[in-house]
Amino acid sequence: MRIAIVVGNPKPRSRTLEVAEAVAAVLPGDVVETIDLAEHAERLFTWGDPVLDELTATVAACDLVVVASPTYKATYTGMLKAFLDRYPTNGLAGTVAVPVMTGGAPDHSLAVEAYLRPLLVELGASVPTRGLYLVMSRMDELIEIVEAWAAANVAVLDV
Repeated sequence: MRIAIVVGNPKPRSRTLEVAEAVAAVLPGDVVETIDLAEHAERLFTWGDPVLDELTATVAACDLVVVASPTYKATYTGMLKAFLDRYPTNGLAGTVAVPVMTGGAPDHSLAVEAYLRPLLVELGASVPTRGLYLVMSRMDELIEIVEAWAAANVAVLDV
């Protein structure tokens, strides 16, 4: 299985990226593309940008995509939204998506299910598992948390 990682944190090499990579590591398959959107910020609003066009095509061609964002104003970042807006309705049809969000407190833990999941579904992705929300104060437990999430969710991935 081909896996892509898309991270919408405005900070390059963020902890959100670290969480997304940990999730991808427990999925069946190999990561073929990691997109840290902080590295492409200046291109996000340039329609027809060849680099972003290639990245969106690569993601759409993958079997699995881990889509991750820190929680900003109780939802995902505008940076992630700008990247995903490049897809038409059903632009991710045939792709299984795993939504991942990070945050400073558990108060917004439903954001991954209430906001990120519906966006991915609107784009045609299949989202058969619960998303993962990680409170950043628990980064030292990252492996254990991801393994527990995987034990409860990976078996239902239909890829």
